[in-house]
Amino acid sequence: MRAVIQRVKYASITIDEKIKSSIQIGLLILIGIEDSDLAEDIEWLSTKISNLRIFNDEKGVMNLSVKEIKGEVIVVSQFTLHASTKKGNRPSYIRSAKSEIAIPLYEKFIHQMEFDLGKKIQTGTFGADMKVELLNDGPVTIIIDTKQKE
Repeated sequence: MRAVIQRVKYASITIDEKIKSSIQIGLLILIGIEDSDLAEDIEWLSTKISNLRIFNDEKGVMNLSVKEIKGEVIVVSQFTLHASTKKGNRPSYIRSAKSEIAIPLYEKFIHQMEFDLGKKIQTGTFGADMKVELLNDGPVTIIIDTKQKE
């Protein structure tokens, strides 16, 4: 699994010109799933993101997690995170999981995040043409790949 985590002042997802989800202070998480992803990847990534200390404390130091600030979260599926640009100019998405594998893993990731945060989170719609709007705070953007646990 590959995730792009953005600390936001606000974010929203619009589908067919209707807002599906919106949050205030928190995280916008773009998640890419590949065929080799397992339940262990979901648990590890959710725990890592829930406890990632990227929000400022009273001294202005990034020392608090989204859980600690009681921030909101939107999770959006994004198969293009596994794009390969090695050959030519047209990206290949061969590493991205097909929907029959990706959808159940995406749903499990959402449930795991809700469990780890202790509250409901917002989502996009898997496979939909979504318009994502956000105000990145910082900007703070972190990329995490479960195959490269750094």
